[in-house]
Amino acid sequence: MSELFDAVDALLASRAALPPPEERRRLRRAHGLTVDEIAQALKVRRATVSGWESGKTEPRPPERDAYARLLEGLAGLYPPAPSSPPSETAPVPTPQPRPLPADPAPGAAVTTGHGTTRTPPAPPTATPPPPRAAGHPPRRPPKKEPAPATPPAPGTTQTSPKFENGPLAVVDVDDDGQVLAYCVGGLVLDVPAKSVAGLVDWTLREAGLGQPRLSGPGKDADPLLVLTTAALERYGLPTALTEDERLTGRLPEGHKVLKQLARAEWKLTKRGFGPWARIYRAAQGSERACVQLCIPSWQALDPRHWGRAGQLPPAELARLLGVYAARVMTPRGSTAVTGLELMTALHPPTRASAPDGNGKRHSEHNPGSLGREPVDPAPCEAPDGHPLLADLPRFHVRGSGEKLFEEAYDWARPLTDDECLHRNLVGIDVNMAFAAGANGLTVGLGAPTHVEEPDFDPKLPGSWLVDLSHVDLSRVKVGTQWAQLDGALLPSPFTPKGERPDGPSWYATPTVAYAVELGYEVRPSRAWVRHENGRYLDAWYNRLRDAYLATMADLGVRADLAPEEFLAAMEGYRDRDPELAIVVSAVKATVKGGLGKLRERPRGEGWRPGQPWRALSRPTWRPDVRAAVISRTRVNLHRKIVKHAAFTGQYPIAVLSDCVVYAVNGEGPLDFLPYRDGKPLPGGFKLGVNPGLVKHEGTQTTLWGEGVREQFGAPELNLARYIKDGTVTDQDNGE
Repeated sequence: MSELFDAVDALLASRAALPPPEERRRLRRAHGLTVDEIAQALKVRRATVSGWESGKTEPRPPERDAYARLLEGLAGLYPPAPSSPPSETAPVPTPQPRPLPADPAPGAAVTTGHGTTRTPPAPPTATPPPPRAAGHPPRRPPKKEPAPATPPAPGTTQTSPKFENGPLAVVDVDDDGQVLAYCVGGLVLDVPAKSVAGLVDWTLREAGLGQPRLSGPGKDADPLLVLTTAALERYGLPTALTEDERLTGRLPEGHKVLKQLARAEWKLTKRGFGPWARIYRAAQGSERACVQLCIPSWQALDPRHWGRAGQLPPAELARLLGVYAARVMTPRGSTAVTGLELMTALHPPTRASAPDGNGKRHSEHNPGSLGREPVDPAPCEAPDGHPLLADLPRFHVRGSGEKLFEEAYDWARPLTDDECLHRNLVGIDVNMAFAAGANGLTVGLGAPTHVEEPDFDPKLPGSWLVDLSHVDLSRVKVGTQWAQLDGALLPSPFTPKGERPDGPSWYATPTVAYAVELGYEVRPSRAWVRHENGRYLDAWYNRLRDAYLATMADLGVRADLAPEEFLAAMEGYRDRDPELAIVVSAVKATVKGGLGKLRERPRGEGWRPGQPWRALSRPTWRPDVRAAVISRTRVNLHRKIVKHAAFTGQYPIAVLSDCVVYAVNGEGPLDFLPYRDGKPLPGGFKLGVNPGLVKHEGTQTTLWGEGVREQFGAPELNLARYIKDGTVTDQDNGE
């Protein structure tokens, strides 16, 4: 009989009721769960859970019953926010904000910071609304503010779902003098706060801003407020920093706003009240009380990476930053700071332990992370001025036998007589090259161990002192076959300047492994290796790759395009949606800046050589990880160059970081890349938007290139630096 009951239970489970896909996603986010965590618990793939939440697929037994049970439990913890019934005596008019391209679907309910619910109007189906001049927010109907909700007691949580209004808001003042908060999705909130302290308090108690954690052991992202110049004036802050304040990066200690915050018992981090200020109180239990401010007029949004974002109207700026927050993370500072913070958010240093005998959990090391404490680099990995090198003579210059020097390419050579007869110089650029270099890379997680005369292990991350001067690029292995090449026309893969090494030097593991791949024996004399290691950057790469590809797809450049279609789609893609194009630039800057932060140098503060600087106190100060990524990126590019030369007989004339220039008779990449029936050379250059594939960087005439080199008297001037638009200035050449 029990078997019959089990069979009946199985039939019931196969039809277990599930909430709509949107509700599934809301419940997961409300509890701070990631798609990966649910997939791991249910023993399915991540894409399977994503399909359930998007409505593309439905779960099947036996996973359906477990998934339904999970959602039922979450629904009990996080019921939908009830709509406020309209009052018969005092109706509240509801403003209708102009929807943006990234708004919710027509008819989707949006909850305000005060608990009321309204529905944005459906977006127009023909042409989008005309752009407005920067600094002029849209006119809104007058709005009567609902009665504010009773603030929760300190240390308690609100009953409404967390972060219902998105990760951030742009605070502005309209023409009627009303302070407004423009949120993601076109939502506009009234802000009752009269001071910066009140603004912080309102944000934490009523605004419903923030972002769920990116990893189970991690922390939810703090809400971000972006203050326009009008908001700065309203709250007694300067619209621009003075020269002294700009140099120190903060307001002076005696400023009246800082005194207001101190009286309200709010604190500032060590960087003070600057372009990216963090205002907080000590956490009570697991509840954080922290708000971050972004002030564009104080140069918080670097125009090199954020373009004209700082001049956008509030609603457009909220949309732009909201897209970046959703696809990368809520900005925590510059793109470099955010890139580094993303690593920690995806791999927190600690996690909760299993319950002990008393049922209590404790903080323990999170496997796969860099831990809570910083580790010293190997002496060869330490940059000049590091405390490990304090005993060196004052003016000692370390050579390649004392210092690990893994940097990106900056190499060029004169054109051959045959290349001078070609019409054009065509540059191709590797998409997200350094992100691709981080993908699947094993890096050290702990402290280094010194080894004398080790056997080289390509799977062991570290730094190796080895002589690679015997590697002859005229005869190398390409795959399993030996190939004869003109080594004089190729850069060395072992040095940034492309010069052949002349003796023992320090190299990261990927560089030495490539020498072995080329068919040559290596015999290191010393090494600093890391036995505790892992693929720490994989999740970081995946997050940034997905953000880049999704945004490029929104701009019409998809990953499934044929080479000709891809080149056509790349033409003018930035003009299709300039704001999303800014997101693309910011994602790229997040990659490079985050890797650069791994080896951050002193930034003033009275530092002297031999003394520690602030960045050394971070567990994420890891110059060895940065060196490994750059090493792998450089050899990946060299591998493609060698395969292209072996197959076509064509050699580059210049390489700069991730850009390679060839002399050809055609106009673009398809005129010299060896495609056959739409398929590229295996292991060579391939056109496409994915990280590691290439795009057209620019085309200039050969006469232009020779003219520029003659003008500056530099026959080996790196033309890859100017191939994009052909503009060369005296400043570019350091003159």
